[in-house]
Amino acid sequence: MAKRMLRSTTVVLGGMGLLAATLTACGSEPDKRCVDRVTREKLPKYECDNRSGHGMYYYGGSVKNGKVSGGSFDKSAVSRGGFGSSKSSGG
Repeated sequence: MAKRMLRSTTVVLGGMGLLAATLTACGSEPDKRCVDRVTREKLPKYECDNRSGHGMYYYGGSVKNGKVSGGSFDKSAVSRGGFGSSKSSGG
């Protein structure tokens, strides 16, 4: 009897973990990168975090040869990824 109870507990705890991972992934933020506003070249993060920096956050998309594409400077214009989403990061 104790063996059966252990299996049930394992299934319940495993299911809870999967649920938690799914909910976390669905509510996740899109990728963000610090980018030069004009050239769209990827910059170090401090260029966006510093008021005198020349960078601006770019959401989603991908980086190819040091430049970003396929995303947006507007966070709300980018769909969020997550478990089961159809988002792709093709370049």
